[in-house]
Amino acid sequence: MLYQILNSFLKQTDPETAHEYAIKFLKQDIIPFDFFKFTANQSLKIKVLGIDFDNPIGLAAGFDKNAEVYNSIFKLGFGFSEVGTITPEPQNGNPKPRVFRLNADQAIINSLGFPNDGMNKVHERIKNNPKKSILGINIGPNKENATKEDDYLRCIEKFYPLANYITINISSPNTPNLRNLHDKKKMIDLINILQKFKNNFKEKKAIIFKLSPNLNISEINDLSEIFLEKKIDGIVLTNTTIEGKELLKDENKNKEGGLSGSPLNQVSNQIIKKFYNNFKGAIPIIGVGGVSNGITAYEKIKCGASLLQLYTAMVFKGPYVASKINKELSNLVKKDGLKNISEAIGVNTN
Repeated sequence: MLYQILNSFLKQTDPETAHEYAIKFLKQDIIPFDFFKFTANQSLKIKVLGIDFDNPIGLAAGFDKNAEVYNSIFKLGFGFSEVGTITPEPQNGNPKPRVFRLNADQAIINSLGFPNDGMNKVHERIKNNPKKSILGINIGPNKENATKEDDYLRCIEKFYPLANYITINISSPNTPNLRNLHDKKKMIDLINILQKFKNNFKEKKAIIFKLSPNLNISEINDLSEIFLEKKIDGIVLTNTTIEGKELLKDENKNKEGGLSGSPLNQVSNQIIKKFYNNFKGAIPIIGVGGVSNGITAYEKIKCGASLLQLYTAMVFKGPYVASKINKELSNLVKKDGLKNISEAIGVNTN
């Protein structure tokens, strides 16, 4: 009842203001977390990136931008949480309004531009609030920095000891020229810099790359070749899209920014399939975009994703969404006669 009242209020509030309220609410120790609790199920436990996950459902970067509530997120049934995107220096992001709900499409358009407290403040926050489950840290460059590789290196030097894995965000459509890093030479240079850094550590943590959904087949094949040659740890597919808005119904469909939610589901699935077929199981994929229930989650796993992330679904369906998806996934795995979710990875890629 409390959540229904709160949710009704939040839906009538400006999306970014509602998000701020949600963060404040999660920081308070008044949420009945036992209501959202998902008991670990053997059929959903999976090892990816050298990490043992209790379940494959994670919270995508963008919700907990400043690493304020990740330990509360774990209590909602998520198997892992990714904070960020975090940049070296604090920045305010793009001018407001910059977040728009598309209720008719179960989608969101945002042009946030990496607003965050900066790596030093976020580092101290995480250091003083030890993670209680699997924490990914998503990093990116400051808007004005032309040499973006240096910003990634500064951030990874700061966060590598604290994270279970690091995500390199090269695909937000809201930071000028960021997607240029999908270029072959620039990608090779960036991977070389990050792998050289990683080689200084005895404990190797996964460094993964978050890619755009707006890639053509030539770009997918070129990147696949590079990733296989360099033996990278993994990729996240995909970030928000800037295409396909003309097919939407909501009056906010032409707002500037990246589109997330249900309309992205099949777009990301097709990209996942193509990379999975190129990788032949050599590089794991975290699938993002349109995961909203057990069926869409299972479908994305069958397309080749080993793990999943969501954010928009929590906006529209509430904090119980991860536990609900996990229960539905467990039933689908059982229905198919499988012992573990890993057996379903990539079965629909032909």
